[in-house]
Amino acid sequence: MKKTFALQFALTLLISALKGQGPEITSWVMNTNGATGFGGIETNVQQVNYTNTDVYVSCTCIPGYDIGPWTGNPNTPANQNFVFKITRNPQENTGTKTATGLGHIGVWINGVSIFNAKDAFSYNNLGIWHQDAVLVEGPSFDECLGHPAPNGEYHTHLNPTCLYDDLDDQKHSPIIGYSFDGFPIYGAYGYAATDGSGGIKKMGSSYQLRSITQRNSLPDGTSLNNQQQGPVVSINYPLGYYIEDYEYVQGLGDLDEFNGRFCVTPEYPNGTYAYFVTLNEQGDGAYPYVLGPNYYGTVQSGNTGFQSGHNNIPSSASTYTPSTSLGEILENEDILIYPNPSRQGQLINIQSVQLFEELQIIDISGKIIFNVRAESLENHNLSKYLEAGNYHLRLSSGSFTVTKKILVLNN
Repeated sequence: MKKTFALQFALTLLISALKGQGPEITSWVMNTNGATGFGGIETNVQQVNYTNTDVYVSCTCIPGYDIGPWTGNPNTPANQNFVFKITRNPQENTGTKTATGLGHIGVWINGVSIFNAKDAFSYNNLGIWHQDAVLVEGPSFDECLGHPAPNGEYHTHLNPTCLYDDLDDQKHSPIIGYSFDGFPIYGAYGYAATDGSGGIKKMGSSYQLRSITQRNSLPDGTSLNNQQQGPVVSINYPLGYYIEDYEYVQGLGDLDEFNGRFCVTPEYPNGTYAYFVTLNEQGDGAYPYVLGPNYYGTVQSGNTGFQSGHNNIPSSASTYTPSTSLGEILENEDILIYPNPSRQGQLINIQSVQLFEELQIIDISGKIIFNVRAESLENHNLSKYLEAGNYHLRLSSGSFTVTKKILVLNN
């Protein structure tokens, strides 16, 4: 019988301000000091308000990092004064799915808009063969893979590479945005299995290029007459020039036709439906990039359609106080783990006086073997049985995470 040891936690928590505040409230990149960016416009998210049912995100659509230039694009980013409304109780749409139309379909955690895979043009303006914005407009993207729309709305159609460490394949990617159906959007890396086990892997798209030379049918098999057909596949119109060049193959990758899956994530240990950005082997965007052609969930009114995204904040809404100080504490103040390294059968103590929202213990394969939300802790003295090995203790506060190593040696 393998030996085990009891892990005793002595945690002093200050959590009253965090109760009832999930990641849909705390994940945003807040501008707390009036910092400005492109054009002297305030950057990131200026304010987050919330009720029991919705979160209201006030933002300019200007990120806190440098943007531009945009080769061949005459448009200039402008302050959009958005107030996006995100439901706190997202639900699957069990009826006819809503298409992810032109314009914003979600928002990154820094307040920048997410667009779908299309640009605004189709072959012969028939609305049948839609140009892939990443391929066609890609030369106008800046180093952060964004560019401004004619109305000045700075946005990306794919992975926002300057927003987070998108090359970190050693841990689950963070929440980097929310779709307008209320479900979270993660970076490219998730747990291999939907139950949180199996280590970390890059989430694969289940779309692939069709094996066609003539554009005389749609991905669902619909045959087209001569007028409806697209141009022959060629150097000028290569496969991938139109999004209809792709087909969904169930089970081809990790994700479904909406580019998501129901799974355990660090922020949702009981599971949630979540979208993931998709990348190819070279680290470039892979269709459908963020969301698929349709939303998985039910989309509220107020964010979609022409000149949308200017919702009214209810007078009863609470204002979120950003946890910048929490992140600073977590980063700069010691978390005591002693003895460390330890030996099998030896009691280990972990002491922390930091504010945090979630505590996890993760084994070397990336599997979460212990997870607790701060607001659920009634007794700060906890015990957990672990085998010898390497572990990570992860404390999270909003979008900030600190990780400490724990080593348990064989006797």
